[in-house]
Amino acid sequence: MEADLWTVAEAKAKLSEVIEHAQKHGPQTITRNGRRAVVVVDAEEWERKTKRSGNLADFFAASPLRGSGLKVRRSKDRLRPINL
Repeated sequence: MEADLWTVAEAKAKLSEVIEHAQKHGPQTITRNGRRAVVVVDAEEWERKTKRSGNLADFFAASPLRGSGLKVRRSKDRLRPINL
């Protein structure tokens, strides 16, 4: 077994060790039927990787297309009727 690769059975039997390895050595992959199923990562690393900065308005304001002169036109076609 590689230090960062575990089967489901190994991970179940050694969950504390899997968590410790994730905290000290980085992401730990758990496989099911020989295929990657999930990855266990340290909570601080997860928060760092998934943290969003700003909002949608900030995103558009920082776009490299801002000021490019790109014109986006809205379709004047009628809406399609739908059955609810």
